[in-house]
Amino acid sequence: MDSKVSIFPITQATTATFTELYFRLTFFFFIQRGSKYVLSPKQGEMLGEEGDLMIFPPGSMVTMENRPVMEGDYRALGVCYTHDLINSVFGDVPKFDAAQGVQIVRASQHNPAGILSLIQDTLDNDALPATIRNHRLLEPLLWLREQGFQLPTQVEDDPISQVRSLIETDLSHAWMADEVAAHFAMSEATMRRWLSKTGQGFAKILLHTRLERGLSLLQTTDAQVSQIALDCGFKTPSHFSDAFRKRFGIKPKDIRLAAD
Repeated sequence: MDSKVSIFPITQATTATFTELYFRLTFFFFIQRGSKYVLSPKQGEMLGEEGDLMIFPPGSMVTMENRPVMEGDYRALGVCYTHDLINSVFGDVPKFDAAQGVQIVRASQHNPAGILSLIQDTLDNDALPATIRNHRLLEPLLWLREQGFQLPTQVEDDPISQVRSLIETDLSHAWMADEVAAHFAMSEATMRRWLSKTGQGFAKILLHTRLERGLSLLQTTDAQVSQIALDCGFKTPSHFSDAFRKRFGIKPKDIRLAAD
């Protein structure tokens, strides 16, 4: 897998609502079965259907609901692009011209499955030299630009993004506020004031980062719930399960189990 672009299959058996999901990098969701409902504070309600591509720019915070079909689960392929690749294609677009919100590339108009195939073929070809691989991974972005879609560049690393990036280096670590503050060369009091501008304190950012990684692992891997809990920094599986259910209204195991 290329370090600049990651791709992973997403499956979900039961409809659930995920609130305040935060995207630190640019994410593409290619919906293969079912639909994806999104509620954005700025854009309102959106619905991606089977075959559509939904693009989430970095810094997005939304409420999301993956909706399985009647007799099957929800399926999508998620693709994550690093800032530098996005900037290399859209860097000359004036900031006020670049779309800052979630965008939907409709299957009926644009057939985004073609660029998904290109991404998959490129990442699966281990014989490609790194330079050629990176050039091919830019082609989907060039195609999007040609179709009139714009992605934000020169992303400002807001406090939430910076703190999450640090936490994600080792989710199982027992992160403390004073330790994180020291990493950013701040006092703990200064860091708390810095974070207060986002509406989220350190404890909430830490918990949400861990829970969202847990959600991702439930959707993209076959790992045991108990192992996911430990990998995400929870002391016990029950602690993870309780926190997950309190936030998302569903037990972790039910992400993979269809409702009766």
